[in-house]
Amino acid sequence: MAESLPPELWSHIFGLAADEDTIFYPGLPTSMTQSSWARSLVTDWQLRTPRDSINMVQRRSYATKKSIISTCRSWRRLGLEFLVRYLFFNDPSKLRSLTVLLTSNPSLGWWTRRLHITHFLYERGPSLDDFEAALTSVLAQTPNLEIFIVDWPLSRAFGSIADTLGTHCKNLRTAHWHVPAELLPKVIWALDALPLLVSLAVEFDAPLKDCDTLTLGSAQDVKLHLPNLQQLILRGYSAEFIEQASGWSLPLLRSFSFDFGSKREDVPDVLSFLGTHGISLLFLDLNCIPALDIRTILDLCPLLTAFSFNLDWKIAPIAQNADTGDGPIVFTNRPHEHIAHIGLHGLLFAFGVGLASAYATPDPLRALLVQRTNDRNFAALTKASFPQLERVRVLSPTVLTDLERADGPQGSGMERWERWAGMCEGMGIRLEDCTGALLGTLPQEYEEEDVEEEEEGDLVEDNDYYYTDEEEPARPGGVGLSELRALLEECRKMSEEREDPPFSLAYR
Repeated sequence: MAESLPPELWSHIFGLAADEDTIFYPGLPTSMTQSSWARSLVTDWQLRTPRDSINMVQRRSYATKKSIISTCRSWRRLGLEFLVRYLFFNDPSKLRSLTVLLTSNPSLGWWTRRLHITHFLYERGPSLDDFEAALTSVLAQTPNLEIFIVDWPLSRAFGSIADTLGTHCKNLRTAHWHVPAELLPKVIWALDALPLLVSLAVEFDAPLKDCDTLTLGSAQDVKLHLPNLQQLILRGYSAEFIEQASGWSLPLLRSFSFDFGSKREDVPDVLSFLGTHGISLLFLDLNCIPALDIRTILDLCPLLTAFSFNLDWKIAPIAQNADTGDGPIVFTNRPHEHIAHIGLHGLLFAFGVGLASAYATPDPLRALLVQRTNDRNFAALTKASFPQLERVRVLSPTVLTDLERADGPQGSGMERWERWAGMCEGMGIRLEDCTGALLGTLPQEYEEEDVEEEEEGDLVEDNDYYYTDEEEPARPGGVGLSELRALLEECRKMSEEREDPPFSLAYR
């Protein structure tokens, strides 16, 4: 069979089996990307984040590729390039071995499109700066690299890495960097050399020296023009980046995510950034503790279809009640005609579970105030403000994990969950958790259904040309129907339960 099909068809089948459409998608996960439940050796269930999922997909894809090239000589010849199409490491020391391989086989680096170095040992393990020479050597030998993701913190090595990217990786479409805040000038110069970027994520750690002494130097006068950038994700100490980006040209920006973590001071001027770039946004994610002016934000972003914010924000009502000094919360100055999906950060106190519930015991007033804010804000999620609203999703994996461990909401949290679910049902809105399931749906055992197998068996009985694996005749090249059937089954499994992103990248 390997000889009877053209190489282009086999290449397409191999790509499907290895799930390369997911691995090479230029977009980066957002807060609205679904998590999933998985069995754990430590606890009954563990929540698998989107980051965990893509790492698992890459491992599974690599195992599939190894199986492909081990099947027969024809498949080995056709599938060898698939082994190096993406490179995935959790141990940066492997970069040195990869450097030797690419140096001895220069043509292999031509096939590499994705390089992902993930970090499983948080604040432990070797520094990626120790492997600067090896990483820059790999980048110099992968001229067609399109996706470069580094979860490990970079420091002094970032300068040479950025120079190598700008010199040798002209086709780079997606980048994820993790750097100290004082390296912002080098980040700006790196972006200036990468005009084809479609998706960018930068995580800024706390500066290694006093913030007041940080200077941008000549990078301060750079007015970047990134004509292809459609997705921007910023985490950590990003105030200076946002201030600079407010004056850049980002004509295709469609998605902006801002995560300020647990910090409460020196909040970036997000309003100025949105004043420049909000008009074209379709997706906006604002995750910070200090409240932002949500009504002004939504006015600045009229085309949004998906919006995420912190439901713990204390939002001032439009009109004050003369007797109580309070009034109803309204999120919009006028109905927002396009938002269909809303994500909710925060809510650690809402359902009476987890560490937040334990901390609330000695200080119940704080928990009551946050819960009251949650109720008032949730009541403002109405069709009057959002006529197209279809879905409200609780985004915190911590909240869902706490609910699973406590077997559901506790105390007043149960009444709150029932009230919120009833409100959404009455408006025809789906209330979800971060897995995309209805909020309150906890993982459970499901029995395997044999319906598909029975239907397949009925079809087999009526097919005179069907062979079992034992009866299948030998074919040229050593590849039979069983191998092809296994490949197609792998394609089917990997295609199940994929959720469309809240926005799509126009990627060429």
